[in-house]
Amino acid sequence: MKTAILTGASSGLGIQFARQLKRVFPEVEELWLIARRQDRLEALAAELTDLKTVVLPLDLCREESFAALREKLAAEQPEVVLLLNNAGCGYLGNVGDGPLERQTTMIDLNVRALTAITHLVLPYMKAGSHILNTSSIASFCANAKLNTYSATKAYVSSFTRGLSYELRNRGVSATAVCPGPMQTEFLDVAGITGKSKTFQTLPYCDPEQVVAGALRAAKRGRTFYTPKGFYKFYRFVAKILPMKWMIKAART
Repeated sequence: MKTAILTGASSGLGIQFARQLKRVFPEVEELWLIARRQDRLEALAAELTDLKTVVLPLDLCREESFAALREKLAAEQPEVVLLLNNAGCGYLGNVGDGPLERQTTMIDLNVRALTAITHLVLPYMKAGSHILNTSSIASFCANAKLNTYSATKAYVSSFTRGLSYELRNRGVSATAVCPGPMQTEFLDVAGITGKSKTFQTLPYCDPEQVVAGALRAAKRGRTFYTPKGFYKFYRFVAKILPMKWMIKAART
């Protein structure tokens, strides 16, 4: 059975990926939904009447979740045609301030889990399959007060670029989507709402449009997708200007 696997499925972009993937990937017959909140996953699964769904309530910051997924993959032997590494988190604040767990959770979820899921799923992917990793415009430049978050997203973008090259002979593509701010619960969870003048002035991306564009980019085998001309320009500028200038300009 042709299968898609989606992490971070319970909110934000994850819900949109689940709702829209059949439009671009009509060959998908089954969708595995992965996130911590089982009630939200079950509600989303009930909505997806055109897909067989499998609810996997896993906390990807815990080692046993990888073991559970490994066992599920081995038992089911799915043909994974689309892997959507969308799980992630961020927290506003300087390194050294606030609870240590906020810093380590960002690394565990944004970096470790994404890498582990990719490693586990790749053996079940054949030529013509696609990997889509959710990165961020924060990956273009270090961001004061979102320093650890932007560093983890820089890893996601770099990892995706390297993965795209590694997998070229297998016929599997890897795409990083790098959106700007969006009106999702991420802003509240991250503690950004009402606390960042930068976020109040930046143009916001529409989650539905971001997902539609990202899925099309993945289908075409593009390595990067950045929505909105403003953020395409920002990515270009971040490549040519001195980093110390960019860090000052991009401070949160």
